[in-house]
This record gives sequence, C-alpha cells and structure tokens, in this order.
Amino acid sequence: MDSSNTIIIYSSKYGATKKYACWLSEELNCDLLETKKATIDKVEKYNIIIFGGGIYASGILGISFLKKYYERLKNKKIVAFAVGASPYDEKAIEALRKHNFKDELAGIPCFYCRGAWNEAGMSWKDRMLCGMLKKVVAKKNPENYEPWEAALMQAIGSNHDWTDKDNLKPIIELIRKYEAEN
Repeated sequence: MDSSNTIIIYSSKYGATKKYACWLSEELNCDLLETKKATIDKVEKYNIIIFGGGIYASGILGISFLKKYYERLKNKKIVAFAVGASPYDEKAIEALRKHNFKDELAGIPCFYCRGAWNEAGMSWKDRMLCGMLKKVVAKKNPENYEPWEAALMQAIGSNHDWTDKDNLKPIIELIRKYEAEN
C-alpha cells in the first residue's frame, strides 16, 4: 500500500530509534525524516504523522517539534513511539505519557519500543549520568527495584540490542486503520 500521506519524523541519539523508524518506513512505504531536518511546511503536508524519539531522563527526544507546531498539526492523525533501554512496564509507560503528552498532546497515542544499550558508544556525559544513576540505584535493596532500575543494573558494563520488529506491530495496525479511513 502506498502511504504517500504518511511521514515518520524521528530523533535518535544512538541509533535504536532510527532503526525502528527505518523499519516502519519500509513496512509502511512512507517518507522518513529526522526531526532536526524537519520543517513544519514539510510535515504539515501529510495526513498521518508518526513521531519517534529516544527516552532520556523521562523526556522524549524531539517531542518539542510536536509541542511547538501542534496548533498546525492538530487536525492530522498523529502517532508517537518512544524508545528506551528498559523492559516494557505499563506503570513506567503511563508515567512517560503523563510527562510528555500533557495538555493538547494528551490524545496522541504513544507506543513503547525497547531499544539498545552500548556504553562504549555513549557520550561522556551520558556515561557519567548513567554511572551516577547506578550509584543511587545500587543503594536500594534489589528486591525493591523498579523494572527500569533492574534493567539498568543488569545493563551497566555490557552491550545489549533489544530492538525487535515485533514491537512495531501495534503501530502498524493503527496506521493501517488510519489509512483505511482516508
């Protein structure tokens, strides 16, 4: 199916979000654009906008584009996905939604895709922040860890790639529904 009315805009710091965005673009046969190269004039031409961004300190990278231009995009079908290193946890995803999709963005569906962990590829600043976070978490009783804390403690010092095309199935399903409505 030709999805010429669909665009994916994404912000990826270390590559996992870009990987998901590329997989989606291939599956949906739609346009793909990095958020930092996106302009509202380019994006508002599309009926369906998929936004993807990595999670950093509970914020979604690049979501400022949606916030800044929501007034011009509010009549479009907008779907978002966030990519993080933690395993799926409904409570954490709900907190992520509440933190990032406030006010006018509250109705935007947001999906979660598990990403990757590669300390060697991280910036010095991100390695330091993760190291400090690990020290804080290490003081807790492991039996009381939140899922993301357990994942952090397991991931530190190793490399993992949890990306999986199956994580995109609910997004693809929703986009197919939107396309059928157009």
